[in-house]
Amino acid sequence: MVEAVILRPATLRDLPALTTIHNYYVANTHFTFDTKPFTTEERRPWFDSHNDGNRHRIIVADAQGILLGSASSARHRAKDAYDTTVEVSIECHRDAIGLGLGTRLYQALFAELAKQDIHRVVAGVAQPNEASTALHRKFGFREIGTFSQVGRKFEKYWDVTWFERELTTPS
Repeated sequence: MVEAVILRPATLRDLPALTTIHNYYVANTHFTFDTKPFTTEERRPWFDSHNDGNRHRIIVADAQGILLGSASSARHRAKDAYDTTVEVSIECHRDAIGLGLGTRLYQALFAELAKQDIHRVVAGVAQPNEASTALHRKFGFREIGTFSQVGRKFEKYWDVTWFERELTTPS
């Protein structure tokens, strides 16, 4: 199944599937601090802000028209001095977890980002999340610190551990 997966830039046609994948995590996990599912139309501003084709982009894993996941990069902060830093995120369809897609998606995303004027990549991982923490460490991210109890979801407070890496670090 994974062998037949094509990694490619996201198009607007992918937005309904991307929304469905994200909404699973909204409803069932603390991995995103979104608390209400999105309609495709509500998710459009996210798509546009993550998909300029340069620093901010979405790479999808497409298995013959079925989206299995995505990796994205976005603006880290709104001030111009942060322009060479991006924040990355990854989501896989719940049935595609553990197939190595996260690794392939990040490899493809970082290869594209390496063509841009980007110096630093950061990621926030809601804890606990051993799989995401391991994936980021695999790609050379180092732990910077943990913001404790910064998000409340499912009547519980959750920590977020922040990671960073130089883009030029081999993955």
